[in-house]
Amino acid sequence: MSDVAKEKAARLLKKRGSVSSLGSHEVKARETAGKTKDSISTVSYIDDPGHHDDNPRPTVQMENTYQLGPVKRFPVLTVNNILKDVLTSYLQEEKYEPELCRQMTKTISEVIKARVKELMIPRYKIIVQINIGQLNDQSMRIGSRCLWDPTNDTFSSHTFKNRSLFAVASVYAVYFE
Repeated sequence: MSDVAKEKAARLLKKRGSVSSLGSHEVKARETAGKTKDSISTVSYIDDPGHHDDNPRPTVQMENTYQLGPVKRFPVLTVNNILKDVLTSYLQEEKYEPELCRQMTKTISEVIKARVKELMIPRYKIIVQINIGQLNDQSMRIGSRCLWDPTNDTFSSHTFKNRSLFAVASVYAVYFE
């Protein structure tokens, strides 16, 4: 792949909202060292809402509030009810099919994130993780590790099972100072 083609691909990926694992200066540095790289691995954010080329967002400068703790605590019980309601409504009658479940994880996570954001809890970053798997005679352990402040940050989790699948939904609320 020529230098011009690599630079053009990097510009196109940057314009589309993708992040390259090698910057253009790193590509040139590697080529000059005698080792050529045939491809550039990328992570694309084109499917995420809010990453559109036609609507650039103006940058907003916020003033410091000097607020170190949350005014309103994250409502864990309310979020547990949201998780239970969404998982039950979407997966009650579903059978496990890998491709369908792949799409359902994206859909369910977006629905849960939207419902949690409707609670209007200020200054919390919301992370939603959904795991769906086939229910056979196996065991599975799902773990997560986070670096957070135990006084302000919290999580909510719910497990759902039917005859053919299981789902584990977790919502992490990280306070943004």
